[in-house]
Amino acid sequence: MTKRTNAKYKLDRKVGENLWGRAKSPVNRRAYGPGQHGQRRSRKLSDYGTQLGEKQKLKGYYANITERQFRGYYEEASRKKGDTGEQMIGLLERRLDTVVFRSKFVPTPFAARQLVSHGHVLVNGKRVTISSYLVKEGDLIELNGKAKDLALVLDAVKSTERDVPDYIEANHSKMTAKYLRVPALADVPYAVQMHPSLVVEFYSR
Repeated sequence: MTKRTNAKYKLDRKVGENLWGRAKSPVNRRAYGPGQHGQRRSRKLSDYGTQLGEKQKLKGYYANITERQFRGYYEEASRKKGDTGEQMIGLLERRLDTVVFRSKFVPTPFAARQLVSHGHVLVNGKRVTISSYLVKEGDLIELNGKAKDLALVLDAVKSTERDVPDYIEANHSKMTAKYLRVPALADVPYAVQMHPSLVVEFYSR
């Protein structure tokens, strides 16, 4: 288990929001930052500080991917036509671990990354172990035999914490999901409000 996995709830407290809408989040009990100085009165952030915070929040949401990967999504999105923030969200929502999470096969993006890296996920019948693999419209994602019986998976599909978004067609009896389309920002069921435009401003400074 990685340090990034261990720190998922620390991320919640750092940004002061329940990023994934989970009942276990410490923000539900203490809505202030971690550490002995977490309860200090917060100062008004500069524009840079606000943009940095939004970048850290969005990056943290997707299992706290590395800065290099995250900036890569921005750079790829900036080369595409249309709104860069929207394009960036579209790329992040195409990640295989994100699709596994959105399909409700696991409770968190961190668990989704682990499931993929351990070889439990098939894309169009072929095993894929790269969590950043970009799924295409029409791709079929399936859990292998062992994963279908994992307690983590069985509990996740029964959970009422969240629903499967309409751009994914999930079949929990067969443990399969079809990626129907790339979503717009408004379609993505974030538990908190995200501002990708501020992330774009941060990187384009």
